[in-house]
Parts: sequence; C-alpha cells; structure tokens
Amino acid sequence: MAHVLYVAPFFLCLTKLSVGQREVTVQKGPLYRAAGYPVSIGCKVTGHQGPSLQHFQWSVYLLTAPTREVQIISTNDDTFSYAMYAQRVRNKDISVERLQDNSVLLHISKLQMKDAGEYECHTPNTDGKYYGSYSAKTNLTDFVLTPGPSYTKRFAAGDVRLDKLGTATFRLSIGHLQPSDQGKLFCEAAEWIQDPDETWTFITKKETDQTTLRVQPAGRDFKVSITTESTSAKGKPLELVCLAVGSVRDPQLQGFWFLNGTEIASIDASGVLDLKMSYKDRASQGRLQVSKMNPKAFSLKIFSAGPEDEGDYSCAVAEVVRAGTGSWQVLQREQSPVSHVRLREPAARSVVISIRQQAVWEGETLALLCKADGVESPLSVTWWHIPQDQTQSKLVAGMAQDGTVQLGVSSGDPGYHGNTRLAKLDWATFQLEITSSTVSDSGVYECRVSEGTQNQARGRHWTHKISVTVRSLNSSLQVNLLSRQPQVKLGDTFDLSCIAGADYSDLRLPLTVRWRFQPDGSQAFRQLIQVTHNGIIEWGDSLSQFQKKTKVSQSSFRSQLLIHDASEEETGKYECEVEVYDRNSLPTNSPARASAVSHPLRIVVTLPESKLKVNSRNQSQEISIISNTNIECNILSQTIGNLQLAIIWYFSPISSNASWLRILEMDQTSVVKYGNEFHTPQKKQKFHMEKVSQDLFQLHILSVEDSDQGRYYCAVEEWLLSTDGTWKKLGGKKSGLTELKLRPTGSKVQVSKVHQTENATEHREVALSCSLESLGGEASLYSVMWFRSRGDSGSQMLVHLHHDGLLEYGEEGHRGHLHCARASPTDFVLKLPAVEMEDAGMYWCRVAEWQLYGHPGKWVSQASDESQQIVLRVLPSETTFPSRICSSTPLLYFLVICPLVMFVLLLISLLCLSWKAKKLSQLSLRAQKDKSLWVGLNGAEGWTTDRRKHQEEDEDN
Repeated sequence: MAHVLYVAPFFLCLTKLSVGQREVTVQKGPLYRAAGYPVSIGCKVTGHQGPSLQHFQWSVYLLTAPTREVQIISTNDDTFSYAMYAQRVRNKDISVERLQDNSVLLHISKLQMKDAGEYECHTPNTDGKYYGSYSAKTNLTDFVLTPGPSYTKRFAAGDVRLDKLGTATFRLSIGHLQPSDQGKLFCEAAEWIQDPDETWTFITKKETDQTTLRVQPAGRDFKVSITTESTSAKGKPLELVCLAVGSVRDPQLQGFWFLNGTEIASIDASGVLDLKMSYKDRASQGRLQVSKMNPKAFSLKIFSAGPEDEGDYSCAVAEVVRAGTGSWQVLQREQSPVSHVRLREPAARSVVISIRQQAVWEGETLALLCKADGVESPLSVTWWHIPQDQTQSKLVAGMAQDGTVQLGVSSGDPGYHGNTRLAKLDWATFQLEITSSTVSDSGVYECRVSEGTQNQARGRHWTHKISVTVRSLNSSLQVNLLSRQPQVKLGDTFDLSCIAGADYSDLRLPLTVRWRFQPDGSQAFRQLIQVTHNGIIEWGDSLSQFQKKTKVSQSSFRSQLLIHDASEEETGKYECEVEVYDRNSLPTNSPARASAVSHPLRIVVTLPESKLKVNSRNQSQEISIISNTNIECNILSQTIGNLQLAIIWYFSPISSNASWLRILEMDQTSVVKYGNEFHTPQKKQKFHMEKVSQDLFQLHILSVEDSDQGRYYCAVEEWLLSTDGTWKKLGGKKSGLTELKLRPTGSKVQVSKVHQTENATEHREVALSCSLESLGGEASLYSVMWFRSRGDSGSQMLVHLHHDGLLEYGEEGHRGHLHCARASPTDFVLKLPAVEMEDAGMYWCRVAEWQLYGHPGKWVSQASDESQQIVLRVLPSETTFPSRICSSTPLLYFLVICPLVMFVLLLISLLCLSWKAKKLSQLSLRAQKDKSLWVGLNGAEGWTTDRRKHQEEDEDN
C-alpha cells in the first residue's frame, strides 16, 4: 500500500488540531502527477461531535470551469457523482478508501488530462451547531508524458514507462527488449523556475553520461521432435507434427518441412505459408494442409496419402525476432530427427449397420447408419426392408455415386416417401431416416454398399443386416412428475419436471403438456399452463399469480416448471398430462397418438428456519442524574435472505409490583410507534432509537432521572414479506437485561411503610392516604403516582399528581371516578367519591422528590420511594324492603304473578254467579206462567190445547 505511506506525514500533522472545533484538512498541494498514472489524496476531520464515523464528499473545480463545482464521489450517497464521473466510479477507477472513522483516501487509478483542477473534500455536519470548517481544498496539476515516434505503441501498451521516484530522480523502464533497443542511452534534465505571475521560466539543462545497451538473445535451449499422428495406409490421412520442446517462453517460431532432404513447405512466425513444387497445387485443391497448431507446434497433413508421399520426413524450427527493418532475424534454429514413412495397402472392405436408439417408439425417428471401411473410393448404397412375418424384401432408398437418391415403391402408405430420408455423411457413411415411424416399419433392414454404380453387376459389394422393432405407444406411455424439493422454504425457488417415457425410456416426440394445480382446501385441479406440441403457451385464468414468477421450459421428452419466490399460495398438489404427436403433425391438426396423466405430487411451502441470535448477556449501568446514556441491542446472527427486522424496547421500573412497559417499536416497515405510557411529547423527546449498523441498535435516553431507573431489554423479530403482500413472522429473540441505576446524590425519600386495610361501603366515599416520613430540602417539590392491582390483571397507573400540581389520569374514564390531592406537606390522599364493587384491590403510591438542576434550571426527579400495599375491601350497602324485593328474583316473580292469577280466578267466579242468576230468573218466570194456566182452566178446551202447545215450545226453547 504505497499510497498509505505517501500520505502518512499528512495525517500525523493533523493531531495538533483543537478538540471541540470541527476542522477538515486535505493533503497539502499543489500535487503534480502524470496522465495515465494513479493519484491518492488524503482528507481528515477532527474536533467533530456526534458519531465517530464521519462521511466525506469529494468535488473538483476543473480548469475549464473554475467556479463550477463538479461532484465526484461520496461515502454515503451512491447518486452523488455527476455524469462525467459516474461511469469511472462504477468501474472502480475512482474510489474512496476509509483509513479510520474520520479519515479517507481518494484514489484515481489512471489520471486523465481533464482531471487537473482544485479538489475539495467536504464533511456533512453532525454537530449540534456549525462551529469550525467543513471543507478543504488542494490543487492537482497539466504533466503529460510524450513518447518518441518509434515507442508510441509500446508506451501505450505499458512496455515503456517513466517514473518519478523523488524530487530529482526519474526512472526509465523498457519491457520486452527488442534488437532495435540497442544503442547508447542518456537523459537530459532541465531546470525551471516559477515567476510571481505563475509562469515558468527555463534556467539551464544538463545531460547525463551515456550508457550502452546491448540486446543479447536469451539463453533458450530447445529441441525439435517429429511425430506421426495417423496410421500410415494408402488412401488414409497422413499427419506429421513438428514440436519445439524446451525452455522457450513467449516464442516467435518459424517451421520448415523436408521430404528426403528437400524443403517442401515453411510457415513463418506471422503465419505466412510458403509451399514448394506440387504441394502448392494439392493445397489449393484441399488435399494438403500446413498449419501452426499452437506457438510451439506445426502440422503437415495429407488427406489422402499416396505412393509419392513415402520417404524420409524431417522438420526444423527457428526462433526469430523482428528487426528494425521489419524483417525476421533468426536467433537460433534446431533440426528434428528423420521419420521414415511407408504406406501399407488397405485392408479388405466391410460394412457395419448401427442404430442410434435402442428403443424406438412409434412416432419417433428411426435412424440407421451404414459405414464402410477400406480405401476411400466412390461408393453407392441401397437400403432394403423385410417387414415382420414376411420374407420378401422391399427397396427403401438408394444413393448412386453422384449423390442421386432413389426412393422405394410406396407400400400403400401415402406418406411413405415423405417420411424417408437418405443422406451421405462422409465418403463411406450413409444414414437412413424414417420420420414418424409406425409399427409396420418393424423388421429386418439390409445395407448394400457397392464400388461402382448400383446397376453394375460386376462391381464388388458388401452387405450387413440389423433387426429393428418399432413399439406401440397406446399401452406403454408413462408420465412421471418429479421434484428435487417437495418441501420448499418461503421465498425460495422450486422446480417440477414432467418426464414422458415408455417402459421408462425417454420419448423424443412432439408433446403437448398440461400442468394442473389443486390448492390446499380445494377439491378439484385447475389448469395452470398448457404448452402445445407446436410451441403455443396458454395460461389458465384462475391462477394468475403464477404468471409473474413461473418459467416454463420444454424439451423433446421433458417439461419443466421453475417457480420463483414461493409463497404459501403454492402449497398443494400438482399434476401434468402429456399428449404425444407425430413429427409430421406439427403443421397439421392431426390427433395425438397417445396420452397419459402423472401421479399427483404435493408441494409444501413452509417458513424458513430462523437463525436469529441476540446478545443475551445481562449488563448494568450507573450514571449521574440528568446525564445521557445508550442501551444497546446487539444482533449476533440473522437468517439469510430478504428479511426485515422489528425492534421493540421494554422497560420495568424499580418497583416490587412493576410490570414491563413497551417504550417504543420500530416495525418491519421502519415505522416507529411509542407505547401508551411513552406517548407524551416529553417521553418522545427523552427516548429515541438509532440504527447504528445492520447488527446494532441503540436506545438513547436523555437527561436520565429517578423515574428512568429500572431494567431495559430489546425484543428482535424477523419478518418476511410474501408475494401476496402479507408479512410472515419467522421468529424472535430477547436481549439480556440492562439495569440502569443513578449514582447516590445524598437525597432520599422515605414513604411510610405501614400496612393498611380499608373497608368501604358501596356507593360511599373512601380516602386512601400516603405519608412521607420527613420532608427534604426547602427547595424540593414532590409528585405522587397511585397504582392499583386486581387479581392477575397486573398493575395499573391510576393518577399522577405532578410536582407542579398538574393532575394526569392513566385513563380518561378515571377523571370523574377518583381524585388525588396533597392534604398536607407530608400527606397525599386518593379519594373515590362513590366506590364500586370493582374498585376492590391492592393500592399503593410512589412519591418522587424534584429539585432544580443546571442553568437555566430544570426540575429533575432524583429520588423516589413506594408505600406498602393498601388493601381496599368494598362491602355491599344496607338493604331496604323495596330493594330486597327487587334483589330477590323468586319473590319478585311471586308478587307479580300471584295477583294476576287471583284476578283471573275472581273473574271466572263472577261469570259463574252471573250465569246461575240468569237460570234462576228463567225458572221463576216459568212457575208464574203455570199458575196462571190453572186459574183459567174452566175456559174453552181449545185454549187449553193452545196453551199446552205454547208450553211445549217454551220447553223446547
């Protein structure tokens, strides 16, 4: 790190700056550098307040616009750079190295002419107020190294350099010496002086003594070998390799080839080829090739060797350098041993048939290779087919010596000729392809290879047979659905592979694949995506969430789904359906040959395992009153991934009945919320949180008072945002406890510890008292807080009488139900004007002493004490007869229902009496009528008869 040593004196001189006044100092200039060379400029700030880690911003005022600030780079703002420097910053050509929290180095790896100017280092303010300097400047100066005409390219390549080693020492470096570098070297130094008007004036110059430079060939011993890479047979390729073996590094070599001592070919270091005699014609016809295989190997290849190529071969390799005139200068040359080449006669020709696929299914391509050996010569071929259960062979296809193809006679299949292809891969290899094969293509295939035309009976020919079976897909198609990870962590990527085969052999036919998905809780599969055999992709309508994060790929026998950013919505069963088509069906609408459905595969998306760890060590702090302090929450490890943290701070006062209170929370979206007891402006000003780094959070407590004493801890939660926009909690940890204490100040509050039990009658007033044993200083004020605890509900602050007389209620509903007052200098009273049964419980008070501190004065609580618990019992009030009736449900029912029942019975009795009176009245009237009848009995007989008739009618009525 040479740049660190260079600027070390600059930082040493900064230690004398005053503390408390900000001072920014930059490396003293002017700095002189050469274009194309690096520069490092140091900057340091001292006397600052706030965090120890300071940020720096670098700008420049260029010579072309000395009043315009051009922003270069910042330690805390990636968007700080102007356009003319942004690309160089991104490429790390310009960077900032932090040496300490308050010092940095600006690095420019390769200066440009336009970089000259006045550089400014600026530090953003972190102090409570502006006091001191916040920036400093230095000048960077117009040096340019100009190479001579013959060294321009080598200077640009870095082979020629001029370095300044000190104020008066320069060094010339020449890499990769060449013969043209020989000669006498010297340097000329000129001395200049700068006038007050900043112009430079020449004074004198002087030359050094001359130094003679001689360039000697390096001591590079190497040997040359020659090898034959091919079998030496007539008609076969013959290749010889000439290889330089030894200590040659980065060589420039020429190669020479000899046959029976006569040079036949050469190739120089730049690849220029020189062929002799007939070899030039053979190379132009493509029958011979001379090449450089690598920097140390040369090749001579004859594609079809004949008798004229037999003899003694040798090669030579020369190491050369380019002379100043441009010609090649030979440094050394070595000759290989002689290699004797004799060509043997070709062996007898044979023919072999091979098949590319062992299992051929209908619809796939049936490919057969027929290969002949022996000396290269013009060949013709015919393919014959003997179907299964038949003995008569049929011509499939043939190819003459000139490449003319003849297809066999159709066997009733209209697509017979269109499905058959015959191709010549090289002079002795012929390939027969039957696309979209069928079961009828099974049988024996024969390849006949002939020298001469197909119809030349006297020509020699060779044959070979092979048996082929094309199997049906209808009963053999199988679809397998596979996944490497059936259980997926939330946010991860998982894949599903649908593989089509038959008898567990891969198919290589056009496939239509339908993917379906059944979410957990659903009774049916729904279509996710379909990829047809002609490449059309169709998405299902009901599962649109997959489109944004799913990639589908399909090969000849496999379809793959890659699903990114997994969420719980992707939990469920998956299946795929495959339809197999002929290759000839791609441009048509032919039906599928076969189809099959895979077994369902269940994928479960779970939350990742939390790796969260928080420092659980307990700590203790003892500080002076009204001083500031920090409580730290240190995260030791976190779960890897795109997770967010929520930080919650808790506090428990020094009290036997104190519960944990939530101070404030920064949730996973960085929103800060205060707890109910800390929501006042005073509490928000006292407590605030800072994120110091990714692993460290601090709770700042300002002007610590007696009421701030207690235990603190932080709770850390990890949250993951799922794709549906909901937050998932991965886990949480608690830190150790930090106990905060105040140093004793000599002031102590003592509250009476007498245990009390109060019995109160419901709906009447009750008063609870809290007394001081003694008073403090005359300048002291007191505040009191009343608390209540009922059962397992925890403690509750009821009312707070501040030292300045302000009355604050824990809940707004308490305002009309209770009242707190100071009855005397040493007595505080809590009154409940109309006590209720639910007011029963345990009551206690906490009294705090307040005194003025500082200039201007500030009231601060420096000591407090709590009373013993007061047991309040609430008794029912005395009862009256109406209240007893109303409080007794059976008696109330009796008094309401009994009169109603008696009234109904009385009404029925009256109705009965009324009916009986009417009956008696009717009987009396009838008796009177009978008496009158007997009195007038001596009258006419007819009257008697009429009366009897009327009497009978009355009786009927």
